[in-house]
Amino acid sequence: MGSIHSLQDFLDMLRRRAVLILVVFCLGSVASVWFAAQQQHLYESSEVIQVAQPTIADDLAKSTVEGSTARRMQLIEQRLMARGSILEIVETFGLYADLPDLKPSELVARVRENVSITGVAAVREGFADDGTIAVLTITARMPSPEQARDVAAEFGRRTIELSVNSRIEQARETLNFFSAKEQALARDLLALEDEVAAFRAENDVAQPGALEFRQAEIATLNEALLDIAREEIQIRRAADQAVATERPATAQRMLEEFQEQLATLLAQSDLLKQRKAELEQTLETTPEVERQLAAYERRRDQLQGELDIVRARLNEAEIGFRLETSRQSERLTILEPAALPDYPVTGGRKRKAGLGAVASLMLGMVIAFLMDMHKPVLRSAAQMKRETGLMPVVTIPTVKQRRKRD
Repeated sequence: MGSIHSLQDFLDMLRRRAVLILVVFCLGSVASVWFAAQQQHLYESSEVIQVAQPTIADDLAKSTVEGSTARRMQLIEQRLMARGSILEIVETFGLYADLPDLKPSELVARVRENVSITGVAAVREGFADDGTIAVLTITARMPSPEQARDVAAEFGRRTIELSVNSRIEQARETLNFFSAKEQALARDLLALEDEVAAFRAENDVAQPGALEFRQAEIATLNEALLDIAREEIQIRRAADQAVATERPATAQRMLEEFQEQLATLLAQSDLLKQRKAELEQTLETTPEVERQLAAYERRRDQLQGELDIVRARLNEAEIGFRLETSRQSERLTILEPAALPDYPVTGGRKRKAGLGAVASLMLGMVIAFLMDMHKPVLRSAAQMKRETGLMPVVTIPTVKQRRKRD
């Protein structure tokens, strides 16, 4: 059974519990003023970084740094928010010097809580999201305006520096990889050539260039042998004709000359046939040697193909590395440097103290109401009639007796 059913009952309750409400209000106001005085102002400063597109189109000169901008910025943020990096910034700018009892882990937690890095995605081209970021905003909240500006600027500087270094390092690693791969393939190809040369020498196999030369030489020897055969035929016909038409003494003399010419041609023919036999012997190979030579040839073609591909990639890696070192590819530029904040972003102390006082007043009223609810008492004729339905005949007010003076 409650005792407050009308505005008049509420006002009566306020009059009865005025002392209690006043005490709660005063205590709450004092606590609010003390709490507001303990609060520290925080100032906020932001640095805006633009992700600029490459100055040279990818179709003309493509960078070897792959991956979306969002992923690279995420990796950079992780390195910026690392414990060592944060403690270095805290020591550089003397952050939270008024709180010497803070442990390193607490300092790191505070900086991570008060520094944020957010990115704005670029406009999509089509329906696919390529993870490109257009603008990067670094916001710092610090106890003083100077610290807020300096910390935001330092994080921005480190972001740009890490972006440049990471891109150059990735391009350098790509270049080093293809350079080492090209050197390894060149060594393998040279070793294979030496192995093939040793195999040919061991099996007395002509080199590919010498093979054509020897075949041409054999063809020349065949033509020379054919010419000798023609001359031999002509000489024998001339000898037969001399025997048939000339006198015996003349014919005998001519036959002796023809015999000397035939002997010379025969000696020339034997020499040419011997040379031809030597050349043909060098061209003869066994099936096993031919199979091995074919395997060597396939291996050489494979290594040469890989070497051509790696050299093409190496040229692209060199172009990508030059783009990164000259900062002609994607780069970060400061669009809006961190400025000195004029006002704190936290609420005013007077406002907090006023809100605390109002809350204390409301709390006092709630306590007074609960006390009335805890011990309900009929304090007026209207309450008597409302609660019991009986109308009191006489209402006797509370009379306070005065002290008698001696």
